[in-house]
Formats: sequence, C-alpha cells, structure tokens
Amino acid sequence: MKSIFHPAGERGHANFGWLDSHHSFSFGRWYDPGKIHFGALRVLNDDTVRAGAGFGTHPHDNMEIVSIPLSGFLKHRDSTGTDGLIQTGDVQIMSAGSGIEHSEYNGSKTDAVEFLQIWVYPKLADIKPRYAQKSFDEAGRKQQWQVVVSPDADSTGVSINQDAVFSLAALEAGTSLKYQKHFENNGVYFFLLEGTVNINGQELQRRDGFGVWNTDDITVTAGTAAKVLAIEVPMLTEADLN
Repeated sequence: MKSIFHPAGERGHANFGWLDSHHSFSFGRWYDPGKIHFGALRVLNDDTVRAGAGFGTHPHDNMEIVSIPLSGFLKHRDSTGTDGLIQTGDVQIMSAGSGIEHSEYNGSKTDAVEFLQIWVYPKLADIKPRYAQKSFDEAGRKQQWQVVVSPDADSTGVSINQDAVFSLAALEAGTSLKYQKHFENNGVYFFLLEGTVNINGQELQRRDGFGVWNTDDITVTAGTAAKVLAIEVPMLTEADLN
C-alpha cells in the first residue's frame, strides 16, 4: 500500500471576505509542489460563501467539476441553459468539455453556504459540455457507501467523464466499513467531513485528507460519529497529464 496524508491545518487558505476557501491541492495564489493532484483528482476546495455573494460568470474547459453543498444552497446558471438551485443533499456535476461558462451564487440573502468544489481531469477531451444534478437521501449512506458520482450512466450517481466514483458514508462511533474499489488500478482519496476515523492505521480528524493506492484492502473505522467522502480516481501521472 502507498499513501499520502494531508492534515487539514496544512491546506491552502484564501479569505476574500465574501469567500473563505481552504484548498487541499494547489489552487489560485496558493502553490505547494507536493500537492498538485492525487491521480486524476486536481482540486478539492472547501468553500464558505457569505449571503448573497458568489462567483460571477467565468469559463472552464476539459475538467469535470463537482459541487456538493454541505449547508445552505447555491444558485447556478451556465451556458448549457441550466438555471436552478443546488440544495444541501444534492450533488451537481458539469462536464466542461470543449468549453462552458457558468456562475454560482449563494442562494440565500441571510445565511452562508458551505460547499465542496472538486475538479477531476476528464477521460475524454473536448466532449460536448453537459450538466447533471441529483438529490440523495442521507439515510442511504448510514453504515454504507452511497455512490453519488459514477461513470456508469445507469448508476444512481451523477455521471462523470472519467473512471471515477464518489461515495459518501455516515458511520456510528466504533463501527467499521470496508471500501471496495470499482476500478482495480484506481486510488482513493478520503476527505473527512466530520468526526474522527482511522483508515488503514492513519488517524484522521475533521477535514483531513488521506489518499491510498496500490491496495485493495481499505477499512474505515470511526472513532466518533463520522461523515466521510471517498473520491476514487485513476492514478494518473504527470506524463499522463502532459
């Protein structure tokens, strides 16, 4: 087994007043040569946007962009014609493909919104841009992995242009849950949303990240009640990305 541990306190941090953002991987003005990507996982931003504020219209291309609200809701608009709300419990994906423009604002005039924005390198370049969004019942992740992103069009998760799978789990204190990879040569990056866990001997606190690869034996054990996001991705190298 190979692994890498990213303590929450070592993440990049940018606070612009309207946006308070923590970066697990190099982003914007924050650069760490040891934290460029984990395989196909390029960006994992933990964002808080104040009431009424947000990201104005801006472009993307050839990136799979996943948004997961943790509290509050977002108002989204993009050049595919999509215009709507992304609520807590929803998972949204944009396949930017050959090029897309979008805006994302806090949908509330009174409360902050907290959400994860995650970028994954695509499997196929320059596809037609597309958008998808689904709601997920939190009961479906109690003591089990709930797939919310998958390349399988027949999956319950939103579809991604990559051999990648995102899963969420909510564990009771003292319980364990094995993670079974969907693709043999993938790695898995675990991001602890709440609580404390031990993954293959590594202790994680809230917002810590832990990537593992070259193993099929992965067990998550909760020290306290915990919420975990597992991001399974191909272990792309610099040569693959250039």
